[in-house]
Amino acid sequence: MKKYILFTILPIASVFSQSDVRILSLQESVDMAIEKNISIKQSELSLKDSQINKSSAIGNFLPSINAQAQHQWNIGLSTNFTTNLLETNTTQFSSMGAGVGLDVYNGLSNVYQLHRANLQILASKYQLDNMKDDISLMVANAYLQIMFNSEILKVQESQLELTKVELLRTQDLIDAGIFSPKQIFEIEANLASQEQSVIQAENNYRNAKLNLAQLLLIDDFESFEIANEDFDVPFSEILENNPKEIYNKSLTFRNDIKLGETNISIAEKDIQLSKAQLQPSISSFYSFNSRIAYEDNSAGFNDQFNRNKGQTFGLQLNVPIFNRMQTRNNIKRSEINLERTKYQFEQDKLNLENTVNQSYNDLKGAIKFYEASSKTLISLKNAFEDTTDRYRLGVLSSFDFIQAKQRYESAVSENIRAKFDYIFKLKVLEFYFGIPLTIPAD
Repeated sequence: MKKYILFTILPIASVFSQSDVRILSLQESVDMAIEKNISIKQSELSLKDSQINKSSAIGNFLPSINAQAQHQWNIGLSTNFTTNLLETNTTQFSSMGAGVGLDVYNGLSNVYQLHRANLQILASKYQLDNMKDDISLMVANAYLQIMFNSEILKVQESQLELTKVELLRTQDLIDAGIFSPKQIFEIEANLASQEQSVIQAENNYRNAKLNLAQLLLIDDFESFEIANEDFDVPFSEILENNPKEIYNKSLTFRNDIKLGETNISIAEKDIQLSKAQLQPSISSFYSFNSRIAYEDNSAGFNDQFNRNKGQTFGLQLNVPIFNRMQTRNNIKRSEINLERTKYQFEQDKLNLENTVNQSYNDLKGAIKFYEASSKTLISLKNAFEDTTDRYRLGVLSSFDFIQAKQRYESAVSENIRAKFDYIFKLKVLEFYFGIPLTIPAD
C-alpha cells in the first residue's frame, strides 16, 4: 500500500515541478535582463546624478539665505557695547541676524551651467539606452544559442534511437544468416559514439541555458525554458538596401551616435563656462543684526533688540585681473577637450560604418552558406535513405551504412548551425536599420 501511494504521489509532484518552469520569450528575456543588469542599474544612477546636477544649476539662480545667533560670556576687562565703555566685570551678550546674497551677474555662468546640466541628462539617457541596446543583442545571441543547441540535441537523440533500431535490425539479419556476426560491431561502436554525442549535446544545451541565466541573473537555470517552437527561416528585404543606406539610417537613431553629438555640445558649453571666468561678476547682499546685553540695569529684551538692530546692504563688484594664468589655461584645456571629443565622434561613426559593412557582408555570406548547406543536406539525406534501404537488404556492409549515416548527421548539424548563424546575423543588420529585435519563435 505504501508503494502504491508513493508511485501515485511521484507523478503529481512531477506535474507541480513542471508547472514551476517559466517559459520565456525573447522579449521577456530582454526585458528581464534590462531590469536586472547591474551595469544598467549603475547607468540609471548616473542619470539620477545628472538630474540632481540640474537641480543644483537651477538653484544657482536663487538667493542664499542664512541666519545666525550667538550667546557669549565676557569675564574681566571688556567693552560694554551698550555704553561703549571698558568695564571689569562678568557680562553676557546675545547677538542674532540674517543675511541674503544673490548673484546679479557672473558672466552668464549660471545660464551655461543650466544648459550643460540639461545636455548631461541627455547624454546619460543616450548612454543608458545604448547599454540597453548592447544587452539586447547579447540576450538575443544567448537565446538563439539555446534554440540551436536544443535542435542539435533533438537530432542527436533521434539519431540515437535510429541507431538502436538498426542494431536490432542488424541482429535480425545476422540471425537470418545474411550478415556475419562481425557486422554488428560497427553498429555497436556507432551506438556508443551516438550516446557520447547525446551527452555532449545535453551539456552544450545546459551551458547555453546557463549563459542566458547569467545574463538574466537567474540563480537556477533549470527554472526556465525558452519559447522554443519550430519555425521557418525568416525572409527579410534588408539586403535590398546597400550598406551606405543602412549606415545613413543608423546615424539618425543610434544612441551611441546621439551620445557623441551630445558630448560635443557639452564640450562646447565647457568652453563658454571657462571664458565666463574672464568677465567681472556683480553680487548683491543684505544683512540684518541686533544685540542683547544681560545686566542688572539693562533695558528689556524688546527695547534692546529694537535699539541695537542694524542693517547692511549693497553691491559687490569683482573684476578678474590676473590669477596666475589659471583661467586662460582652463580655456585651452576645454578647447583641446572639444577637439578630442570631435575626433572620438568621428571614430564612433567610422566604427559604426565598419560594423554595418561587416554585418552586411556577413549576412550575405551566411545566406549563401545556408543555401549551400541545405542543398548538401537534401543530397546526403537521399543518399542516406538509399544506403539504409540497401543495407537492410544486406547489399551493403554496416561500415558503409555507418559512413553514410555520419555524413548525413554532419550535414544536419551543419545546416542547423548555418540556419541560426543566418538568423542572428540577419537580426543584427536589421537592428542597425531600426527594425525591432524579434525572432520567429518569439
